Amino acid sequence: MSLSLHPEPRGDYRNARFLALASDLAYEPEVDAQPKYRELLGLDARLIGVNNTQAYVATSSEAIVVAFRGTENPATLDGLKDWLVTNALNLLVLPQGRLGTDFAAAGVGARFHQGFLNALADIWEPVLALVEVEFNQRERPIWVTGHSLGGALATLAGWLFTRKMLPVQAIYTFGAPMVGNKQAMEGFDRDIGSITFRYVDIDDPIPRLPTMSLIANAYTHCKQEKQLGSTASGVSESLSMFGQVPGQTADGLIKGKVVDDLWKEVNRRVNCHMMASYRSKLPEA
Repeated sequence: MSLSLHPEPRGDYRNARFLALASDLAYEPEVDAQPKYRELLGLDARLIGVNNTQAYVATSSEAIVVAFRGTENPATLDGLKDWLVTNALNLLVLPQGRLGTDFAAAGVGARFHQGFLNALADIWEPVLALVEVEFNQRERPIWVTGHSLGGALATLAGWLFTRKMLPVQAIYTFGAPMVGNKQAMEGFDRDIGSITFRYVDIDDPIPRLPTMSLIANAYTHCKQEKQLGSTASGVSESLSMFGQVPGQTADGLIKGKVVDDLWKEVNRRVNCHMMASYRSKLPEA
């Protein structure tokens, strides 16, 4: 099936299929990914990497696609444990540093996951510089995408591109974790909510993280969610995940042994989080 991008309507499923493949290819090394981006998507791709954060800026005469890589090993979630569970409470902070002013513009009380902010800050300047060069050479729609951690970075980057007055056509994420609190996401919904398409397999546990409590959570998502998958009972396994964690504390806070118990439940559902699973569940049209 031929893949292509369609500026209108922005939420066209054909865009989801195109950008899901772009997100999947982002996991590959540049020597392997470049010919695949060109052959399968008609894009010339360049990898930008700083420290542990990587993204492809891939272009054609009709589009600029920024695809953020997720965790270094997409077959395991262990690299995300501290960010999503162990230190989730301590990582929800007021935006500071190089990008603090732009994120503070989300609104009073807006707080973001410091780990995601720091990861994006590492790579933001070279990504922005390349996108600006490409856009100034030829004005084209800018599409931002990513899977898992890459989806979290894509959400944040989409906000920053608009702050820099670059016209983002759409932000597509797949299995992305939450990046901020209610006030932060209200600001995102206000400014980029209509162009953000957040794909979630209902049995994937990662979009329900980070969390600091089995009862309530200070983190939340942008509102627009596109659900994939189904269960025989009609009840999401990931929704019932917290109730299956043994050794829960009376106040619901995730600490001590509960961290390990919860992470076991997350890993038991790892297949639902894989990019191949997301791509297989996307509608054909």
